[in-house]
Amino acid sequence: MTEDLFVVEPGEVDGTADIPRPQTLLLTFFGGYVLRRGVQVATASVLDVLRRLGVSEHATRSTLSRMARRGLLYRTRRGRNVYLGLTPRLREILHDGEYRIWHMGAVNTQWDGTWTLLGFSLPESWQRQRHVLRSRLLWAGFGSLQGGLWIAPSPVDTDAVLNGLEAAEHVKVFQARALPPTDVSELVRNTWDLAAVAAHYRRFLHRWSGPTLPAAQTDSLGRQLLLETEWLQTIRQDPRLPKEHLPHDWPAVRAQQLFHLLHAELDPAARATAAEVLDTIPDEVGASDPDT
Repeated sequence: MTEDLFVVEPGEVDGTADIPRPQTLLLTFFGGYVLRRGVQVATASVLDVLRRLGVSEHATRSTLSRMARRGLLYRTRRGRNVYLGLTPRLREILHDGEYRIWHMGAVNTQWDGTWTLLGFSLPESWQRQRHVLRSRLLWAGFGSLQGGLWIAPSPVDTDAVLNGLEAAEHVKVFQARALPPTDVSELVRNTWDLAAVAAHYRRFLHRWSGPTLPAAQTDSLGRQLLLETEWLQTIRQDPRLPKEHLPHDWPAVRAQQLFHLLHAELDPAARATAAEVLDTIPDEVGASDPDT
């Protein structure tokens, strides 16, 4: 799961930092240019790509080493070159991000009134387990209703959310519908900070539709990676609440349209650049993976 891989750091989407942290950029890169392609990519190529965005060689190498230690990447040496491959765990994470970007709309327009309710009570000493569980719940679109009761505005694959968590045995899950006297619009306003979610979309619109675009000094490949990274960081703040319970001026759809427009404009040149600069070899380890 993605409990701490897509966590937004201060400044990543609030306009106080121009470049997201190296790990988020690397996840975007591997998702766009390695996943499903049946290849491993040279470390030198990865360093070159992130250098275009102002990330130092030291920062990139440190992040790659940390990802390898966590079981996300594996290495193959060919002569003097080292190539990086995706582990099954990283493939799962990247597929999740890919689905969020390309297959889920920014607004939930098909809600049938079903809520997923999840309750838990963990020992006070389980601080780390509580943090990981909450991170996964936020990523899955849950909001804290009260105490240890969390809700999401649609059916959720909670098996995937809880997979591998020690805290799973302390969790109870239900599906339900709101009944009078519950005011669903008020419930939504009280459970989620709608102003904060909308602000993320408006910052994205401001940064990418203004006269000076982010990373204007780099090429199309760098701009595309930054665009996609910032979009994923923006939508991961959004629980995709039902359209009928959102403000009339909700900016998510406009932001999504801008993202798709800019991505389509950048993609041909970005792909051409990637074909020139990326040194790859066949991924024999993952060659039988259906994703490739």
